[in-house]
Amino acid sequence: MPKVRVVTDSTADIPPDVAAAYGIFVVPVVVIMEGTEYLDDQGLSRAEFYHRLPEMNPLPTTAAPSAGVFAEAYRNALAEADAVVGIFLASTLSSIYQNARLAAEMVGERVHVVDSGQLTLGLGFQVMAAAQVAAEGGDVAAVLAAAAAVRERVWLIAMLDTLEFLRRSGRVSWAKARLGSLLRIKPFLEVRHGEVISLPAVRTRSKGLAHLAERLQALGPLEYLAVLHTGASEDAHALLEFADTSALKRPPLDVFVTTVIGTHVGPQGVGFVGVPKA
Repeated sequence: MPKVRVVTDSTADIPPDVAAAYGIFVVPVVVIMEGTEYLDDQGLSRAEFYHRLPEMNPLPTTAAPSAGVFAEAYRNALAEADAVVGIFLASTLSSIYQNARLAAEMVGERVHVVDSGQLTLGLGFQVMAAAQVAAEGGDVAAVLAAAAAVRERVWLIAMLDTLEFLRRSGRVSWAKARLGSLLRIKPFLEVRHGEVISLPAVRTRSKGLAHLAERLQALGPLEYLAVLHTGASEDAHALLEFADTSALKRPPLDVFVTTVIGTHVGPQGVGFVGVPKA
């Protein structure tokens, strides 16, 4: 029996085959659309969601799993290991972390909860690094250290097609959708230590894609890489040719971002998560 199992939430965007290979427990977040609740990636495809999103009125909303749901995941994980490490979406962006932490208090001291300060593969790469160490027999300290090593080096940069969805989500105070629409700008953002940071915008999508490529190249050799999109797969895939993949520990991921994140950033976004070589 392994010493540690890793638990996360579905905003980590971990491919199902990777989660299965490392025994990662993934707790699905809830998307509420047109009065119906969907568990993330269950009953609604990502392609269908992003196709329909621009015309939805009202917009979908999201809900964190309850503490009871997290507690059940912890108990299931503890049936297979001596301890659990839970790594979750940035606490500044959702109540997911708070509910996960409350659940840990309910279950007991064998559960250790971490605020990733990140989302999508910024979180997912922390989880995957931790789970690999756990699969190799590492103890809690080693598993936590593996996640922390990725967390300190990870970069998440993205270009949105519009600020409207981010503004309407209410999650980011600086979003100025009306001004952005007037100027037809393409907003850029970075996620670092739980903060969504506004970067200088560009006027056209082509210039934005070129800027993304420059930022990706500037990271140098990467240990982990994912290109991200919310319905712009060709643009995301084109970014791969600009990355230094000589030091990658696993093949790069091409990720159609979860509907939970897409609800707040809107369709046609594109970006990357890169972890430079230590």
